[in-house]
Amino acid sequence: MSTLAAVRMPARAALARLAHLPREARDTLFLLAVIAFTIAPHLLRLPAWVGVMASAVLAWRARLALVGGALPNRWLVTALLVLAAGLTLWGERTMLGKEAGVTMLVVLMTLKTLELRARRDALVVFFLGFFLVLTHFLYSQTLAIGLWMLLALWGLLAALVLAHMPVGRPPLARAGAVALRAALLGLPLMAVLFLLFPRIGPLWGLPQDAGARTGLSGSLRLGGVAEVADDDSIALRVRFTGPMPPPGRLYFRGPVLSSFDGREWTRLMPTFPVAQRPRAEIRLLGAPLGYEMVIEPSRLPLLPLLELTPDRPDAAPALPGWLFTLRPDAQWQADRAVDERLRLRAAAWIDYHQGPTAAVPGLADLVRLPAGLNPRTLAWAAQLRADPALARADARTLAAAVLEHIGRAGFTYTMQPGAYGADAVDEFWFDRKLGFCEHFATAFVVVMRALRVPARIVTGYQGADPEVQDGWLVVRQSNAHAWAEYWQPGEGWVRADPTAAVAPGRVRAGVAPRPPGGTVAGALDRIDPQIARQLRVAWETVNNRWNLWVLNYSRGRQFELLRALGIRQPDWQDLASALVGLLAAAALAGAGWAWWDRRRQDPWQRLQRRVQQRLAALGVDVAPHEPPHTRATRVRAALGAGGQALAAHLDAFARARYGGQALDRRRWWREFSALAAPGAAGTAR
Repeated sequence: MSTLAAVRMPARAALARLAHLPREARDTLFLLAVIAFTIAPHLLRLPAWVGVMASAVLAWRARLALVGGALPNRWLVTALLVLAAGLTLWGERTMLGKEAGVTMLVVLMTLKTLELRARRDALVVFFLGFFLVLTHFLYSQTLAIGLWMLLALWGLLAALVLAHMPVGRPPLARAGAVALRAALLGLPLMAVLFLLFPRIGPLWGLPQDAGARTGLSGSLRLGGVAEVADDDSIALRVRFTGPMPPPGRLYFRGPVLSSFDGREWTRLMPTFPVAQRPRAEIRLLGAPLGYEMVIEPSRLPLLPLLELTPDRPDAAPALPGWLFTLRPDAQWQADRAVDERLRLRAAAWIDYHQGPTAAVPGLADLVRLPAGLNPRTLAWAAQLRADPALARADARTLAAAVLEHIGRAGFTYTMQPGAYGADAVDEFWFDRKLGFCEHFATAFVVVMRALRVPARIVTGYQGADPEVQDGWLVVRQSNAHAWAEYWQPGEGWVRADPTAAVAPGRVRAGVAPRPPGGTVAGALDRIDPQIARQLRVAWETVNNRWNLWVLNYSRGRQFELLRALGIRQPDWQDLASALVGLLAAAALAGAGWAWWDRRRQDPWQRLQRRVQQRLAALGVDVAPHEPPHTRATRVRAALGAGGQALAAHLDAFARARYGGQALDRRRWWREFSALAAPGAAGTAR
């Protein structure tokens, strides 16, 4: 016997056993499976003891259903509830709030299964389950969670339908079909409420995603960007209203860092008065480039906009409820952390000059270096400056010389450069020559400062996926990048990307290093890399549409819908009127359908009422609830031999109604009406 056959036999035996379980046990097991499916996503973020308790209780209740055992007494259930409350209070330090509330709801849901003694108990479980479905969206509103909860809702509706079905053994498929039909009937009402129900913050805001990651930060330590290079999650999406710029010019500007302690870059604390600090003087060249961007939550108060987006009414980003400002270092700042998905429009000039054209005292802060560190690099810079050809060179010429050295000195661009010591730049510049983008940018800025040229680090994202997804370019966390800026008199700040000198494909093509795939992705890559890419693109495209059309359906979009319907200046009153009007129309349509459905259902009942009226005219009293056989007996008793034909017709009616025999109702009624007509032969007393 093969191994596969050996596995199939116990599986078939288990299915056969389940098929012959009593209905109560089968329905209980189905409900327990639905509950486990519903609470499963919560167990990934709740304390471990919740998962242990929920699994143990559900398994215990399933065993009781299989063996027909008695349910535990209420004292034991109460003791478990008190234990869960104590653990919740110990872990959360409160019984209020989202985490404690969801924890107790999961515990109550599972413990209630130990009290399924009557339909009332089952109804409590059902409606706890419906409420539990909603709580998942307090943590995440992704498409995956939406689909998972849709299946959970269908399972709960099917269990509810089973609880209201009559005695017998209705199949699960029938209950599932009824539940699906009920859900489909509710779809139009759901769509109306989604489109027109007022969006009131913060009820409609996105949940704060505790798992939000970003390749950006308010600081940069050597190796920091390399650590997020294997993060394939999406940082932002962008699409352009005009021609798409080359990948090598896609720089999305994040924090600008100017203070260096030898290991880490941070924002500069200026030592000069405000009037003497470098300003964000911007001179734009060429035509603007309009773009739309969707920024994923980052928990940082910044916008990584396309470089360079100016603070102009026709270019600056704007969103209701948000305040965005352009810092002096040309980085866009938000008034609070970006803990929700933002969709905005802006315009950028990829050809520009920014910064002061003449020297100001504040630039002296940007040539400072930590004392006593990297002596070999400082000596190398002094030697470079001593070259007669560079003795009087400007900043641009010096930068070109440093970049040329990086390109020809045997440096290697790698995602795993390893740890560096105290004199990290010396070790990188002379010994190991292994680094990621932050190593090259740091070394470049240190050398430029040693040459007395103001320079600084800029972090952000560079490039995007080569494939366009549904019209959008996708920028991932693995596109996180660090580059440099140096100050050129008469021009301002000039971008220099030292990574391009050693890995030009990374910058010119704008493609981030490919991180290693997970188990499933890796298996697909080994089978067919193209299939893996197509599957990922398809899923991310669908997820993006979910984000844009569902999660980002805002008050502004509601007003746009009303304008499309012909309302010139819509407001809340118009929105409420449209909602009430549609709901009233739906209610009237539902009432009309119910009236029509009531009239059309069971034509046998309507025929029974007409028969009763005709018999009453002949003096035969019958009750509305009496079946045709009883009526035939009353006809024989009241009319004697003259009523035999009428009674025979009623017997034929009974055989067709309850025996499944064929009967033409219209023909039967014509014949019965003729026999029951006043004065007809055979009906006289």
